[in-house]
Formats: sequence, C-alpha cells, structure tokens
Amino acid sequence: MKILKVALLVIGVALIIIGLYNAFVPQSVLELGPLEVNAKEGLSNQTLGMIGIGVLALVGGALLKNRN
Repeated sequence: MKILKVALLVIGVALIIIGLYNAFVPQSVLELGPLEVNAKEGLSNQTLGMIGIGVLALVGGALLKNRN
C-alpha cells in the first residue's frame, strides 16, 4: 500500500504541473525570420481534466492508509 500511496502522490503532482504548464505557457506555432506567432490555448477541457485527475490522485494518495 505504501508503493501505491507514493505512486498516487507523484502522479498527482506531475499531472497538476503538466496541466498548469499547458494552460499558461504559450506554444510557439510559427517562426518566419523576425516574425514569430504564438498561441495561448488557456484552460481547455483537456487541461482542466488533467488538473482535476491530478488533484484526485493527490487527495487519494494523501488519504490512503497503510495496512498492517
């Protein structure tokens, strides 16, 4: 159970970080010499889902108790 708890905590933190990165860092779309076009997607359904699943995994890992 300890391995599952640690895995859930790590996966939860990783999903939250990746979701926030995708939401707030603009992605380079086009570069032509001095002209550069960036796109910022913002909070899409996929990003919100990733953050939500990360929070659930983090809470699940925090509440998971060890069996003796």
